[in-house]
Amino acid sequence: IIDYGIKFDKGSDGFYDLAMEGGHSEHRVLHYKDVTGYEIERVLLKEIHAEPNIEILTHYFCLELITQHHLGKFVDKRSDDIECYGVYAFNTEDNDVEKIVSNVTIMAAGGAGHVYAATTNPVIATGDGMAMVYRAKGKIRNMEFIQFHPTALYHPGEYPSFLISEAVRGFGGVLRRRNGTEFMQEYDGRGSLAPRDITARAIDAEMKKSGDEFVYLDITMRSKEDILKHFPNIYAKCLTMGIDMTKDFIPVTPAAHYMCGGIVVDEFGKSSIKNLYACGECSSTGLHGANRLASNSLLEATVFAHRIYLSAIQDIIISIPENIPEWDDFGVTQSNEDILVTHNLRETQKIMGDYVGIVRSDFRLERAHRRLFLIYKETEDFYKKNKVSVKLCELRNVIQVAYMIIKSAMQRKESRGLHYTTDYPAHAKELFDTII
Repeated sequence: IIDYGIKFDKGSDGFYDLAMEGGHSEHRVLHYKDVTGYEIERVLLKEIHAEPNIEILTHYFCLELITQHHLGKFVDKRSDDIECYGVYAFNTEDNDVEKIVSNVTIMAAGGAGHVYAATTNPVIATGDGMAMVYRAKGKIRNMEFIQFHPTALYHPGEYPSFLISEAVRGFGGVLRRRNGTEFMQEYDGRGSLAPRDITARAIDAEMKKSGDEFVYLDITMRSKEDILKHFPNIYAKCLTMGIDMTKDFIPVTPAAHYMCGGIVVDEFGKSSIKNLYACGECSSTGLHGANRLASNSLLEATVFAHRIYLSAIQDIIISIPENIPEWDDFGVTQSNEDILVTHNLRETQKIMGDYVGIVRSDFRLERAHRRLFLIYKETEDFYKKNKVSVKLCELRNVIQVAYMIIKSAMQRKESRGLHYTTDYPAHAKELFDTII
């Protein structure tokens, strides 16, 4: 990707300026100011637009994977011969569902941060890929490992939350209580550079003790020149709120940030469904374990994208059945009851935030499971009777992913990484994956 034109930051000596972030023991992260992901995406899109044989369909929303199920064959979680033949996709311009067949399908649908009300994820992160694969009877792994970023900018009413990069703490930033005292040394010897799970739980505990809705992040010990050089985007955002991070402490609070679990894949990105690959946050490669280290997600996505390419070009010759049916919406009606979608989304997010957040318990999980089941039944009944819409389908996927998170969390009778439960605060003796 450097050959494509990405200009990662370099020091005055001409070598790459490697950053160190929470949980790291060395300076090891390539970056471009404080918008590394955006820069990678910009350069890759430039390369894509230069290829005449690549077509981007920007006005489609994927509904379901096409498998033998749509040909009338019974499949379930025990089936080991499920094949993917493409997708049914909703054309948002024509308000119609189209059948798109493919020899190879790659799921790169991102995360599921909007299962929670407080998240740093973009509004499209509704777990669509994981939900589709689960409904297609593919294997999903370790969904209980939800990473809450410790330092989202505290700004009530802003949705999604603005991320204050972990690199700020790697650059010397210190977490403080409202009265200005440091507190992270009381939780971990690494202080404000502790891993995200420890830091998020510590902030959560401090907020519960004080009744405050945020703690402070202090980077005022660094020069204004250094801050503007490394964090121009964060600096500009804080200024819009009247916060000069060169002089003022930044109010921060934890927010749902990254899904470490997802669609089970092997070392080449192959899922449990034949002809279907998965890449990025929707996949579970195993590389992130129970708690992803900062910046490893971008590295994983680029490496596995290349591995998928190498594997897919070898498996490209596949026989697609000719009798795949069109999408069947016979008997459905157009509803104007969008308030159900809005209400059920808010209720789901409230349940997940209150009961399946940073700290969990058997009681909370069981209550969340019972209440979510009622919302699930209500939404599925509504879905079967009405024409599809993007918002309705996103709600359905959010509920599906919320259920998977709860189900996986209930299976894990221990605390490990991002999953912390008061009923089982210690590690189990044996390592295991939760597969659903």
